[in-house]
Amino acid sequence: MGSPDGYHYEAQSSDLMRSTVVLAYIHLLYAVEREARDQKLDSAARRTLRQAKAKPVLADLRAYLEREQPQVLPKSPEGQAIAYTLSNWKALVRYCEDGDLEIDNNGAERSLRGVAVGRKNWMFYGSDHGGRTAAVLTSLIATCKRLHIDPFAYLRDIFDRISSHPKSRLAELLPDQWKAGLPSSAPS
Repeated sequence: MGSPDGYHYEAQSSDLMRSTVVLAYIHLLYAVEREARDQKLDSAARRTLRQAKAKPVLADLRAYLEREQPQVLPKSPEGQAIAYTLSNWKALVRYCEDGDLEIDNNGAERSLRGVAVGRKNWMFYGSDHGGRTAAVLTSLIATCKRLHIDPFAYLRDIFDRISSHPKSRLAELLPDQWKAGLPSSAPS
């Protein structure tokens, strides 16, 4: 799936005015995210900021798109960009309802870049079980990186402890729980 800003950016060659207006709205939305990041807001405060500043911009953007949609050819680049944006509106505005959600999926795409690069190397794991094991380990490592945990230190500690750890408390060994349980002076 593409992104609304990507489609509108590509449409500049055929409809500079409309695509530039939409990109300006998107720029305003990212300015709200930059403000939240600069102020180091927690998720509740980030949600409040989005409700106050991003939601009105999104409402204006939607009104603009709905007003302009009948004015463009449906198969034109801008017509397709507008249709794509409006058809995915619910997903586009979802981040305003939860301060923990990101405005885009760039972080997820970055974490998958290594998978795309290594795809040919990993084409054959030898068995379904090997593929599942690789998927679990890849997910653990990506989660560690997202949480700013050294994956090697995490895995070394988990492998040292897992044989004696109660099966009923395995969730304690997940990266977020593991990090929360570290002494404050321990490096993560």
